Amino acid sequence: MSILIQTRFVQANGLTFEVDQCGDGDKLALCLHGFPECSFSWRYQLPLLARLGYTAWAPNLRGYGETTRPCYVGDYALSHLIADVAGLIDAAGKRSTLLIGHDWGGAIAWSFVLAPLRPIERFIVMNMPHPARFVAGLFRLPQILRSWYVFFFQMPLFPEWILTVYGAKAIGDGFLNTAVDKSRFPEKVLDVYRRQALQPGAMTAMLNYYRALFRTWPRVKQMQRLEANPLETPTLMIWGERDSALGKELTLGTDKLVRDLTLHYLPNASDWVQQDAPDTVNTMIEEWLT
Repeated sequence: MSILIQTRFVQANGLTFEVDQCGDGDKLALCLHGFPECSFSWRYQLPLLARLGYTAWAPNLRGYGETTRPCYVGDYALSHLIADVAGLIDAAGKRSTLLIGHDWGGAIAWSFVLAPLRPIERFIVMNMPHPARFVAGLFRLPQILRSWYVFFFQMPLFPEWILTVYGAKAIGDGFLNTAVDKSRFPEKVLDVYRRQALQPGAMTAMLNYYRALFRTWPRVKQMQRLEANPLETPTLMIWGERDSALGKELTLGTDKLVRDLTLHYLPNASDWVQQDAPDTVNTMIEEWLT
């Protein structure tokens, strides 16, 4: 029997978050989506987490969907994004938290568990390397060539136009062209992402994550501190090897930065790993959690 996913609105960190919820357990599983996704990207994982005894939340991050959309680039700095996570955990009021992040959501999740602002019992990250490995590798070949879009997004207005023209065709194409199992991305799925990108102000908000990151780029000393203090939280990393944006080499050395690390590579999955190979990903999650 399928477990129903419902949408609710949660007040946290001074914002209103649109949250997909599944289950009502006494533990929280908080799932943070990537770019240009939304809470819908966790549709395969929420019922699993509910079945495992969690209240599973997949919020639309600030600026996405019907979540509050702040106006300024600085509103999307990592400090605000991790404060959102703390606010959501507080609003849930559960006895423990499993934090899950993919892509940009993974970057936020890494920053949160490394802070840490609230206790995290376990951490799952998909296709986003440890910040120290990301910063070390971004400006080197071949990663800098894969990350061309990050620099393109720093331009004003033009990226918004490119991504939303013709009914946000580029957004749909971005999923379909890079996915391995294209059957997972039929028109009705692509239309969810196209529609949310076309909401007034949404595309600018989504791009402001990248713009704010460049304005507050991590310092070398920050990365050195992270390298000197390995993460203690038990961590599961799942990596789709056919990621067109982030190279597998960025995962090398993660075992020195995380004391309790389980790392799984999926050779036939893309960056959209939890949508591209949901059955395999769900099996890995369930085996690790149980």
